[in-house]
Amino acid sequence: MKRMSGVLLAAMLLLGKLQAQQVSIIPQPAKLEVLSGHFLINAAVSLQYNEPALLKPVADWFKAAIADVSGIRLSTQPNAARRIVLQLTTPVKPTDESYTLDVSANLITIKAKSYGGIFYGMQSVLQTLPAIRTNALLQVPCMRVQDAPRFGWRGMHLDVSRHFFGPEVIKQYIDLMATYKMNTFHWHLVDDQGWRIEIKKYPKLTSVGAWRVDQNDKVWGSRPQAKAGETPTYGGYYTQAQLKEIVAYARQRNVTIVPEIEMPGHVASAIAAYPELSCTQQPQLPLTGGDYTNMSSNYCAGNDSVFTFLQDVLTETMAIFPSTYIHIGGDEVDKGPWKKCARCQQRMQQQGLKNEEELQSYFIQRIEKFVVSKGRKMIGWDEILEGGLAPEATVMSWRGEAGGIEAAKMNHDVVMTPGSPCYFDHYQAGPEGEPRAIGGMNTLQKVYSYEPIPAELPADKARYVLGAQANLWTEYITTAEHVEYMVLPRMLALAEVVWSPKETRDWQGFNQRLQPHFRAFEQKGLHYSKGNFTVNIKPVSANGQVQVQLSTEAMNGAIYYSTDGSEPNVTSQRYTSPFTLQQSAVVKAVTVIQGEVMGVKAASQSFVLHKAVGSAVQYVHPVSRYYQADGLNSLTDGIRGMHAVGKFWHGFSGKDLVATVDLGSSKTIQQVTLGCLQRYNDWIFLPQSVMVEYSIDGQSFTTLGTVSNTVSSNEKASIIKDFTVKAAAVKARYVRVTAKVIDACPKGHSGEGKVGWLFADEIIVE
Repeated sequence: MKRMSGVLLAAMLLLGKLQAQQVSIIPQPAKLEVLSGHFLINAAVSLQYNEPALLKPVADWFKAAIADVSGIRLSTQPNAARRIVLQLTTPVKPTDESYTLDVSANLITIKAKSYGGIFYGMQSVLQTLPAIRTNALLQVPCMRVQDAPRFGWRGMHLDVSRHFFGPEVIKQYIDLMATYKMNTFHWHLVDDQGWRIEIKKYPKLTSVGAWRVDQNDKVWGSRPQAKAGETPTYGGYYTQAQLKEIVAYARQRNVTIVPEIEMPGHVASAIAAYPELSCTQQPQLPLTGGDYTNMSSNYCAGNDSVFTFLQDVLTETMAIFPSTYIHIGGDEVDKGPWKKCARCQQRMQQQGLKNEEELQSYFIQRIEKFVVSKGRKMIGWDEILEGGLAPEATVMSWRGEAGGIEAAKMNHDVVMTPGSPCYFDHYQAGPEGEPRAIGGMNTLQKVYSYEPIPAELPADKARYVLGAQANLWTEYITTAEHVEYMVLPRMLALAEVVWSPKETRDWQGFNQRLQPHFRAFEQKGLHYSKGNFTVNIKPVSANGQVQVQLSTEAMNGAIYYSTDGSEPNVTSQRYTSPFTLQQSAVVKAVTVIQGEVMGVKAASQSFVLHKAVGSAVQYVHPVSRYYQADGLNSLTDGIRGMHAVGKFWHGFSGKDLVATVDLGSSKTIQQVTLGCLQRYNDWIFLPQSVMVEYSIDGQSFTTLGTVSNTVSSNEKASIIKDFTVKAAAVKARYVRVTAKVIDACPKGHSGEGKVGWLFADEIIVE
């Protein structure tokens, strides 16, 4: 028998890969083999299933889905020549969501050990069919699929407190999740600006706490507080009947709803309804936005009636939601009121608590005991680690991954949802031309590249990572269309991250499979981001030289650029490889697809060549892990920081910046500049002063000069300010820059009295 040639084998492997890509299932199945032929769905096809008590809901759902795209009503004839068979195998394992799917010309068989597995097999079938009703034949490609999720927690969150979305919007959100095999809906029902769940024992929670004065025409952080006599008309809530209907709707689609009842902070809505729950017990009107001046937003931890209230609320909540987990929030608690509250201080004394962090831990642990007594589990944001973690708590890590790592090392389950890249209220493109967002930049590729198990986590602790979740906070999102736009297509990227095997993930393959889904979104009238066309301009600095790398996420996108500040177009220089700058320049670049410049505005970045470019930098206080920019030498990479917070700035929380630059050899210097940022609403403030010192040996330093800040910390506009020290020329190899952080957030600020941030970039030596 002849051996197959290497060329022929390679060609066959390539063909198999191309066939698999033509079956554009997202998330990518663990194993997918495409065969020749297809299964035709028409009125002669029969849908059959065993275990009717368990599978009838999912079979009914599938029949309705087929009828929706075709008008075809599947029969249940047992002897039909062509059948779709759903087979629940034994023993049934409800948490095992794996499935096998076999499609031949006359038979589709879906086998699984759980309802969820059967459901996901059907979702894979549906993704091969038209998205809306047409006259096209319903042809399912013949294939074999063996599939299973990588993680058990595949989550999407939605904040309905800042802006209320009706039941039909919630159902559509659940449908989108289910289509892409996401199984956990974290429903943020309670926060400062709105209480959205009916609690029959406390009717004022919704009659008062669910409504606020309508100021949607103003930016969230700049909305004035409500005044007596103004009518609160904006808001809404869900009745318990509506909630139970949505729970059943989600269950049919294998989605578990985890309700969040926020505590002990972020509860100004509850306090507006029942002022006696706060430390001050003073009446207040519902919050309109982000101005917390003289507003109470914490429950009083020293008041036993608060715990009675919360147990009543949780009892009614658990009667509605059968989920194992109940989310209790626990984030961003302003402990200032507790410090001034006699009852809270008495509680600390009685319980032997050393500080308010331990008082928060007492609060959370007391609630956990109640939740556990009802046969449920408690989950909270990573602040519940402060003061000591409750014994059985699960941690949702949002402030980076540090909280999740810490909890997993303590053998606690964790869900990873770091702001970068899992906050979908951040920009995904632009930001020019994009709807206003809270800030940050989490692009589709950034989401797709996420790895939920941190590299720093010991291998034997990885099992405590339940999965990952994306969060959609709605300070800037007021419509269902905007919700769709912010989650599509990023949800699909995260779905593949948490479902597909890590080793099979492939950005280019995902991008190709994504294209038919874009068409499906359009056919269904769903709003989505068509792509991040903004070119990423990245510096690579070393040995005093600056190279520029350009990249685009856009599929089949070409890049054209200029270095003289002019607007690039298709006649400009086409980018093929990194290029070296010989002098300071403004680089601009655009993505071009099929001869058309994409996006609204060219990406632009200023490069400043100076004597410290490419030099090593050492810090006395480490850079915040959340604001590393492009690495430890970002202060000398030749790029100036711009108004985007997360891009090129190094951040320091409550610590001075003390950075020493090694110029590599003795050089003549006479001017040093440090660029700094102020973003009032982000708690980022200019330093009080900047001092520059120089040295030959790195041991003995002489002051070159000091410059003080002249801009008020209460200036709310985004400001970039250069602090420049100029003196007579001196010889130096080492330059040390000290930027003194402000003592605390200024009076009247939402973080008044708390530590602020210092953001810096670049150290320019001339």
